[in-house]
Amino acid sequence: MVHAYILIQTEVGKAAAVAAEISGVPGVTTSEDVTGPYDVIVRATADTVDQLGQLVVARVQNVEGITRTLTCPVVHL
Repeated sequence: MVHAYILIQTEVGKAAAVAAEISGVPGVTTSEDVTGPYDVIVRATADTVDQLGQLVVARVQNVEGITRTLTCPVVHL
């Protein structure tokens, strides 16, 4: 299982709507509005890195109001 944080920048005033819509995407475990350089932080899981990439590109990035994403896979050192 692969876990990742997805940091999301949104259009002005769209953070709450983006977080709400993304929370319903299969594979997303949490979606929260935050302050700072990113507007929404998502925790997601997938069986493989390829499936994680598909989740981000096909599902998350297609949500209206998103301007940029940064995916940070969790590593265990």
